[in-house]
Amino acid sequence: MTLLQENASTLKLDKRDIDILRSLNENARKSFREIAKELHLSRRTVSNKVKAMEGAGVIHGYIPSVDAAKVGFDITVVIGILFCIHERINLETEKDLAKDPAVFAVFGSTGEWESVVMARFKNIRELDVFAKKVVARENVDQICIQVVLNFVKEEKRILV
Repeated sequence: MTLLQENASTLKLDKRDIDILRSLNENARKSFREIAKELHLSRRTVSNKVKAMEGAGVIHGYIPSVDAAKVGFDITVVIGILFCIHERINLETEKDLAKDPAVFAVFGSTGEWESVVMARFKNIRELDVFAKKVVARENVDQICIQVVLNFVKEEKRILV
């Protein structure tokens, strides 16, 4: 089955699609010519498959992997949020928080916290201002801020 043969809920990737994704995961700056040579495919096949994966939303874009601390973001936090209202407004709050440039992940969760926000700050003052904005929302009951002390692993790629 090829990439373009998809059902309503799952996109089916063939072996060549996965091989191309793996190659791009190693170095997203590789040219289609380099990938084609590496995988013994034509440049046109690689180009068509990448464009199809981009069009289908499998590939969203290409970004550099940046060391946050080396560009001044010394504080990374995980914030658990407990809402006092269990309605659509919570999703709207999550979407609104996601717009903040400090935030790099927002997701609903099971367990003690209904939502988890992950963010980076240059200093404690920025974190303080952000935390006060979150807790001031009328539908937020509690927050729990955990400061990340070190990273053992931080992977952004999806390893297919």
